[in-house]
Amino acid sequence: MLRLLCLCGLGLWLGLGAGLDREAAARPPNILFIFSDDLTCQAISSYGDERRLLQTPQMDRLAREGIRFDRCLVTNSICGPSRATVLTGKYSHRNGFYNNSNSRFDGSQTTFPKLLQAQGYQTALIGKWHLVSEPTGFDHWQILNGQGIYYNPPMRRNGQAVQTQGYTTDVLTELSLDWLRQRDPDKPFLLMCQHKAPHREWSPALRHLGWDQDRQYPEPPTLFEDLANRPRAVRDHDMGIATSFSDLDVKLRTPGNLTAEQLAEWNRYYGPRNEAYRAANLAGRELVRWRYNRYMHDYLGCVKGVDESVGRLLDALDEQGLAENTIVVCTSDQGFFLGEHGWYDKRWIFEESLRTPLLIRWPGVARPGSVNSQIVSLIDFAGTFLEAAGLPQPADLQGRSLVPLCRGETPTDWRTSLYYRYYEFPQPHHVRPHYGVITDRYKLVHYHAPDVDEWELLDRQIDPQETRSFYSDPAYADTVRELRAELARLRREVGDEAPAPRAAYGSERFDTEKEPPAQPQ
Repeated sequence: MLRLLCLCGLGLWLGLGAGLDREAAARPPNILFIFSDDLTCQAISSYGDERRLLQTPQMDRLAREGIRFDRCLVTNSICGPSRATVLTGKYSHRNGFYNNSNSRFDGSQTTFPKLLQAQGYQTALIGKWHLVSEPTGFDHWQILNGQGIYYNPPMRRNGQAVQTQGYTTDVLTELSLDWLRQRDPDKPFLLMCQHKAPHREWSPALRHLGWDQDRQYPEPPTLFEDLANRPRAVRDHDMGIATSFSDLDVKLRTPGNLTAEQLAEWNRYYGPRNEAYRAANLAGRELVRWRYNRYMHDYLGCVKGVDESVGRLLDALDEQGLAENTIVVCTSDQGFFLGEHGWYDKRWIFEESLRTPLLIRWPGVARPGSVNSQIVSLIDFAGTFLEAAGLPQPADLQGRSLVPLCRGETPTDWRTSLYYRYYEFPQPHHVRPHYGVITDRYKLVHYHAPDVDEWELLDRQIDPQETRSFYSDPAYADTVRELRAELARLRREVGDEAPAPRAAYGSERFDTEKEPPAQPQ
């Protein structure tokens, strides 16, 4: 089957010059995929967050030299499932990886790296994998163990345990640069550089401690949001800055695996600040504000390291004469809450969690400085890379290629809605499973668990902060009816009409969801 796909792909490349310029079509493009964990749009300056939390000049360079997608949405806002979706171009219920609790990626299934490898690409994966099974479809891989740690991380290289020294973002960058230098220059390549940062517990590089000079950060309008009138599923969670931060999160406890020299530098920064915090004996809103500002220093410090990594990788492409025929994609497995609704983490269908950054530089195809507002998704990446390499789309692919959008062309049948589904419950964070439909303006969501059966309608035009539900508002009755029908259509289209298996939720205590209640009149 793979041999047949390769032959078909070669034929496509011979005729692809009408879509891509002849020079680029003469050789399949290289692909550099830079994938961060929990990197959110609010932390990238080219996305224009009103708080202006951080300047990210290297990612901004990608936006300036390529295309910025403003509505890139995930289908299941959690690390492992998003990674499985990227590799396969399929929803969780089709690729079999539902959650981070007990899922294991089936490496025998078709993935885009396997198809590129069969086409003659050199393929390498370096960094966070987090799919339990060992990678397949890569000529070379070196991955962090599980979630990975921030300092001196143990790793596995092509099946063998190895130990590394240094800050993890720097380590992964150096390993990626080494692979680029040693690759076969006569073959196209796929390099997936996958960072741990800025995943919890948000430990910055030691050189970035104090980078913000103890700045007091602008607060999101919903930092102290009152959730009393929201559904129980929204009220009852374990991801609030006020309630759920650990001592390790706020650096009142020191992470393990630091060398004596690293520990001394860590203590020079955090030690006196932690003493001042303990002496202040904060409570209530002042405690939340202290945690929020510590969180911003640490999380954004991690993003600074990722931004520097992006710059080093772009510079390497320039130095090796690769930039003009290399597609560079910078994105994340999902968004992240930076205090909105009083939260950290992800998981929800709400915008900060659902929306992920996507920057693509593709010389000769993506117009520099362009912006796209169509609904796109991580599920579209596999098809995009395959089309770019001249390979046909597998019949069971559930996403669509972004190549036309990169060219500035929007197909008349491009999606106007997207199906979303989150499973993992009750641990961690006690976020109820939910599914829903997303359009440019609305989100209709159904929360379901043994103790809840609730619906919400969010209207981002009227309420961009997503602080209230319009589901029971008579003025929205027609909208609810239309979105219920669209949700049913999408569930049929993606093949997710049957109840999910109990194992999908990561807990044997979970009962499968009930039938949706009758639509309100």
